[in-house]
Amino acid sequence: MTWLARATAVAMVVATPAFAHHGWGGNAEEVTSMTGTVVQGVSMSGPHATMKVKVDADVWDITLAPPARAARSGLAEGLIPVGATVTVHGNKNLDAKRHEMKTIFVQYGDRQFHVYPERE
Repeated sequence: MTWLARATAVAMVVATPAFAHHGWGGNAEEVTSMTGTVVQGVSMSGPHATMKVKVDADVWDITLAPPARAARSGLAEGLIPVGATVTVHGNKNLDAKRHEMKTIFVQYGDRQFHVYPERE
């Protein structure tokens, strides 16, 4: 492999995470809250921690902060059990057919996990 091909390959690998990160652009500006039942607990794998919450008849994908940041808020896998009632506060996806929310904080009982406190 030539020097130029190696440099190009390295540049593509380094730049890919920046292009893959979508930020808040695909979400509504309005901040809303939803209360529902956890159907899949917090997962700390992947680029963002996630969970699934059933609200009425719909299951919502809840996108939290990256795992390290979510952990600093106090969240951990297994902390909020399946079947628990939670309130999530954040920005819904702009596409109303996608039941997805990028979350600012999660409330479980008397605890609040502020994963993006600067957005409050």
